[in-house]
Formats: sequence, C-alpha cells, structure tokens
Amino acid sequence: MKILIVEDEKHLADGLKFNLEAEGFDVVIAGTGEAALGEMLKQEFDVVVLDVMLPGIDGFEVTRRLREREDFTPVLMLTARGRPEDVLEGFEAGTDDYLPKPFDLDIFLARLNGLVRRRGWFQRESRTKQLADIVTVNGRTIDFQNLELREGRGELVRLTLMEAKLLRYLIENEGRAVSRNEILERVWELQEDTDTRAIDNFIVRLRKYLENEPNDPKIVQTIRGVGYRFVSPKD
Repeated sequence: MKILIVEDEKHLADGLKFNLEAEGFDVVIAGTGEAALGEMLKQEFDVVVLDVMLPGIDGFEVTRRLREREDFTPVLMLTARGRPEDVLEGFEAGTDDYLPKPFDLDIFLARLNGLVRRRGWFQRESRTKQLADIVTVNGRTIDFQNLELREGRGELVRLTLMEAKLLRYLIENEGRAVSRNEILERVWELQEDTDTRAIDNFIVRLRKYLENEPNDPKIVQTIRGVGYRFVSPKD
C-alpha cells in the first residue's frame, strides 16, 4: 500500500512516515498542496493523508482539484480546526474522512486502514433489510462497493464517500422523512448543532445524479420543517 502524506510540519510528517513504514506501508511526503498534486500526477496512491493548513493552497482546495480531475483516491484529512463547519467543508470538497489534531496513533492507523477497506463502510443493516451493494434507481445503477453511479446512457459518475453514505442512508430509509440532524449524527457522525446548510448542497448533487428534472424532484423530496425523504420512482 502506498500512502501520500501532505504535511508542512516536518517533524509530524517524519513521525507519520516512520510509523507507517513500520506497519508495512510505502510512504511519500509532500510539503505543500502544489507538490501533492504533482506527485499524484506522477504515481498512484492508495490513500492521501492531507493536512488542512498548508502553505499556498490548503487541503480543501487540494481535494477539490483532485475530484475535478476525476482522481478519487481516498483522502484522510488532518485538521487542527476541529469545528464541525470545517469538517463539513472538507466533506463538500470530497474528503472521505477526517481526524482532528492531536490524535492517537492507533486511531490514526484504524482510520487509515478503514479507508483502504472503505467498501466495508457500507455493510450495515438497514431498519428492515440488508441493502444490496448494487441498486437501480430511475434507470441509474448505483454501485456502493466501488462508489460509482452509471446513468442510463452509460455515463459514469464517481461518488465521494460522503455522497454515497448519504444516498445509501436515504434509500435504506425509503419512504420515511429523515431530518437534517439525523443525517449529521448517523451518517456523518457530527453534533446535531452543526450548521446543516452543507447537507442541502449534497442533496442538490444527489438530485442532479438521480432526477430527470432536478429542479422538480420526485425521488429525493424535501419535507418542509423536517428534512428529506427518498421515494422510489415506482411509487
């Protein structure tokens, strides 16, 4: 497994490199966002460990640029800015997981290995049944194992981990209104007092992927004063 560490604090980067190599990982260090983007053009990595506060472009912008060029390497974001709003900004940019500084090494390794095995994040029971890894919604095929959505004409959309987790949760709770606070707590594991506006942005993207008319949604519906409800097109 090859890991890219993007961290401008040399002592922290060297410490992570030492411990990861002791666990059998191959590690490359980049000290700036620009250097990280360059490294990822030259070689493939299994996971990127990315600090938010970097000289030049920050970790949020690095992630956005990776996703814009359709690089969906899992990103574990390290942040001393532990505010929930900052975490949501990272999720919006396309981050797969985050870890606030300072952190315990064992927790860091567990999160890292979780991203390496990220398909296991979706293997949980719904309220009444186990959702399959591949489901079809409105002519779109969603592959939760590989984080892919294929439209009827064959066009492929890569889902971020957070998009896929939200979509899966809505489908598992089909027909039930799901509140924004429930999404924060049960899908993204954030406090219920977090600003919920970022959820609305994710919903806009899901509608773009699933709806025939995203401005007149029939599948991902808004329930005023509550949140959202997934309704299968057959209903």
